[in-house]
Amino acid sequence: MVTIKDIAGQLGMSTTTVSNVIHGKTKEVSQATIDRVQEFLKQVDYVPNINARNLAQNKSKIIGFAMKARADKYSNLLMDPFVSELVGGVEEAVRNSGYFMMIYISSDINKIMRRASTWNVDGLLLFGMLNDDGIRVSEKYKNPIVCIDTYSIEGLKYFTNVGLEDEKGSYEMTGYLIQKGHRRIAFISDNQTGVDLARFNGYRRALNDAGIEFNDRDFIQIRPHEEEVEDSLSEICERLKDYSAVFCVSDLYAVMIMAALSDRGVKVPEDISVAGFDDNLMGRLHRPALTTVHQDVKQKGIVAATTLLDIIKGEAPVNRQIMLPTGLVIRDTVRAI
Repeated sequence: MVTIKDIAGQLGMSTTTVSNVIHGKTKEVSQATIDRVQEFLKQVDYVPNINARNLAQNKSKIIGFAMKARADKYSNLLMDPFVSELVGGVEEAVRNSGYFMMIYISSDINKIMRRASTWNVDGLLLFGMLNDDGIRVSEKYKNPIVCIDTYSIEGLKYFTNVGLEDEKGSYEMTGYLIQKGHRRIAFISDNQTGVDLARFNGYRRALNDAGIEFNDRDFIQIRPHEEEVEDSLSEICERLKDYSAVFCVSDLYAVMIMAALSDRGVKVPEDISVAGFDDNLMGRLHRPALTTVHQDVKQKGIVAATTLLDIIKGEAPVNRQIMLPTGLVIRDTVRAI
């Protein structure tokens, strides 16, 4: 690789002059010199050594993105439309800021902690953290951290979180189903922690405010792992015979349920109404198009990344808990009864 020192020797210039031209610091450099250096750079196909430059500035220019995937849920985390859209938003913001992104995915928080503590990255994004996961990582990794969708209030002492009005969005969608005459409404999720718990709480609160009694059987747990999902969907479709509507914790699950119902001759919304949460591409393309709670997933990724980059620059966040809005998107899968 040709170095600045080599170029300077070939052109009979100082390394400072050549470096200034390469890095655009040309106020005190003549146009003739600029043209001569740039022409030589083209001839030798010069590529700046970014690592050396970053090392000199004591910066890696790399953002780490550590993602925790549940072993009982994902064989490939990035296949989830929500996750892939989120990563796209993060990548765009990181790239536009002149940084690079490094991703690490594991179902083992201890592996994430060990990896984060050894990374030479300027800042760290965390996704999928439950309970005290984020706090444990922050105890090992001392550079800036921003979490996405964590509900660890204690963790706000250690990091900033970018989240969503999950409970509010769920409350409003359940209220919409009730407004359409539904009183037997099931809720489907794969757990009752973190984001899913917040959405479940919104559903419960809306039922309570409408005077509808919740029964434990109204919560239906899906088993999404590829080895169990078909049996799980069969069980769910059988149980849904007792309900006029079902509210799914995500659009992914809503589309899976609608496909399973269709395979069994059950029509949506004629036989049962279905609502989702996220407003992703799957729900928009499905027919009938899915009624859902909208969130801007790409924007969530952008906000998380830009917040982290601002902290790296020394700008303290105004809020430790950044909550993005939701809104109802009414399409074709809910009918009035």
